[in-house]
Amino acid sequence: MNLDDYRGVWVFIEQNDGKIEGVSLELLGAGRKLADKLQVPLSGFLLGEGIRNLAQQVIAYGADQVYLIDHPVLKHYRTESYMKGVITIAEHYKPEIILYGATPNGKDLASAVATDLNTGLTADTTMLDVDLDSRLLEASRPAFGGNIMATILCKKHRPQMATVRPKVMKALVPDTNRAGKIIEEEISLKEEEMRTKVLQIVNDVTKKTNLADAHVIVCGGKGMGDLQNFQLIHEFAETIGASVGGTRDVVEAGWLPHEQQVGQTGETVTPKIYFAIGISGAIQHVVGMKNSELIIAINKDPNAPIFDVATFGIVGDAMEIVPRLIEQFKSLRIEKGGELSYA
Repeated sequence: MNLDDYRGVWVFIEQNDGKIEGVSLELLGAGRKLADKLQVPLSGFLLGEGIRNLAQQVIAYGADQVYLIDHPVLKHYRTESYMKGVITIAEHYKPEIILYGATPNGKDLASAVATDLNTGLTADTTMLDVDLDSRLLEASRPAFGGNIMATILCKKHRPQMATVRPKVMKALVPDTNRAGKIIEEEISLKEEEMRTKVLQIVNDVTKKTNLADAHVIVCGGKGMGDLQNFQLIHEFAETIGASVGGTRDVVEAGWLPHEQQVGQTGETVTPKIYFAIGISGAIQHVVGMKNSELIIAINKDPNAPIFDVATFGIVGDAMEIVPRLIEQFKSLRIEKGGELSYA
């Protein structure tokens, strides 16, 4: 393998029912920085049926060009068909870096492509950079239970690949006047040759807490002491109209369900306001909330790592501070005549 044959940064543009997933737009922002640093084009690659109209949106969010495969067999995601599409264009154009969203489909596709192309893949990356001298992608992620950050390199194989979780990177402000190139590719696919069939798409209509979309989150940690004390987190969240989150320790203790966990093995969130109460600030948790606009930490340990990422910090016992906050916010709600606004 001649590594010098590989140039360019690519982003897999995941779409469902003709709508681009937010993580793909976020990755275009991250990919733009890498491509500019390497002085190479940024490309999006888009697979599906009837998705030509999405190409201009990809360009507006930072891509210089879009590789497009529009085929009836690609209407619904399947590993076999999508992998064939990606490998076909990747072997022809030879990108040096490919980024995927760490969604169920993105992770499935990335691992299948990495296996077939005999290259490396870093999963659940939280930081991306490149070394200009070696042109190596520096994909960093928490390791050893979130106690350290590991930077993973793929020195001998190309393309270098990584999956990145939603809400970790930031999308660029779209420029609808931005010009780019759309490259349509042909692929030989036959439905009767596919080993899997899509019989029915069933949407999950159960009511779940969606922390990723919350504007205000009150997150509690094991510093709350026990389940009874943790009820203060719920009461405070209800008072200010916020969603409730917890650390991994809280979820493992059974105080909250897993869908309300914030961190590397839970949700990555970017609310306007994030309260971190009784949380020490382990890397595993911080990577899931560090991009919040405003972080307010409450911890009785003045040396807790959470204060390193907090916008404001309150050193003290949460059992004393949170009830006073509840009292103050209840008075504020009465004064404002109802709900609080976070616009």
